[in-house]
Amino acid sequence: MEHIISVLVENKFGVLARVAGLFSARGYNIESLSVAPTLDPTTSMITIVTAGDDRIIEQIMKQLNKVVEVLKVVDLTETDFLDRETALIKVHTKPQHRDEAIRIADIFRAKIVDSSPTTYTIEITGDVDKVEALINLLRPLGIRELIRTGRIAIARETTRTTSPRREPALLKS
Repeated sequence: MEHIISVLVENKFGVLARVAGLFSARGYNIESLSVAPTLDPTTSMITIVTAGDDRIIEQIMKQLNKVVEVLKVVDLTETDFLDRETALIKVHTKPQHRDEAIRIADIFRAKIVDSSPTTYTIEITGDVDKVEALINLLRPLGIRELIRTGRIAIARETTRTTSPRREPALLKS
């Protein structure tokens, strides 16, 4: 099963190498990896997409928590979360396919960010299914190059529902 693990780390030299090395040393694959500083410049957020059964994910979480510079580890798959990915897709556009490429991009709210006489470069941001669907529709036109960022994710805020306020029962005399 696929898991998205969010790792808050100290923004120091070598931390990313230690985290990635932890995976390779144990033979675990990283499907996607994204890292960037947070609002606090002394910390970074690493988003890792990996696959494994509950035992493997539990082992990964324990090993990540042992890394000195790791401040917090969360398996977002266990929560309600939002995830996004960005892709740049360079499509070969023969004259008869140019309108079709524009139409497909519009349907997905993607943007054409570069154009030449023979190509369009299309930018899309969305969940994995949206990105995959656009790629699959553009494939028959001739994708020349494809670059994907990997997924980033954030937990949704929980909304508390409060029960209606109850008035204390009146004491009978």
